[in-house]
Amino acid sequence: MDLHLSGRVAVVTGASRGIGLAVTRALAEEGARVVAGARTLTPDLRALVAASGGAVRALSVDLSTQEAADRLVGEAVSAFGGVDVLVNNVGGVRPRMGGFLSITDEQWTWGLDVNLLVAVRATRAALPHLKAGSNIVNVSTVMSFLADPDVYDYTAGKAALSNFSKALSKEVGPKGVRVNTVSPGPVETELWTREDGIAPTVVRAVGVDQEAFLKEMASRMVTGRFTKAEEVADVVLFLASDRAANVHGSDFSIDGGMITTM
Repeated sequence: MDLHLSGRVAVVTGASRGIGLAVTRALAEEGARVVAGARTLTPDLRALVAASGGAVRALSVDLSTQEAADRLVGEAVSAFGGVDVLVNNVGGVRPRMGGFLSITDEQWTWGLDVNLLVAVRATRAALPHLKAGSNIVNVSTVMSFLADPDVYDYTAGKAALSNFSKALSKEVGPKGVRVNTVSPGPVETELWTREDGIAPTVVRAVGVDQEAFLKEMASRMVTGRFTKAEEVADVVLFLASDRAANVHGSDFSIDGGMITTM
């Protein structure tokens, strides 16, 4: 299926690894021109840029400031002449195994900033450039409606992101700008396995075997496995394309059947 993304200009945040890298790669494969923002330009992202023939540009940015968000969007405008698609993929989770009373204001601020306000800043920067036919895809999580005390600030921040997405869709939809949300379940990325990731943090706190923990998590999906980053990217690209031209203000779960209710 031709997604008609060739020649379109996209900005992707959190593009260094995982879902963001998969989205960036998939957009480039469809012929889009992409500005990929990340705090750290990983070897995989640098390799993608090098192989893209100029279609992918990477920018090291810390989106905790509006100036950085403006600079990221400005790179797309100056290099490619505008912005057609914004993919707000930045997010972060740090399990809080000590319970609610152990979480400081600083930790709450971090969780709400990285999971909500980074997307708000990038959207604020991009929206003046988005014309009719353009769109925003925000990457949320099924945890936005599966509250979990082990990740208080993460679930709260992502729930706010999903609410923000719906509210924004009502404002900008009449102008021809679409806004949709993708909500993955557990995804097979370093977020789960790196030293400060979910699995090692839980393992250290409760003393379980990491492999057994990951298997137990996978068993919560009807399909018995984590989602792959490329599978999330496929949904993001469909929503970013004019094949989804009347899909607006919607949320799409990709969770292997983890959510068992209607």
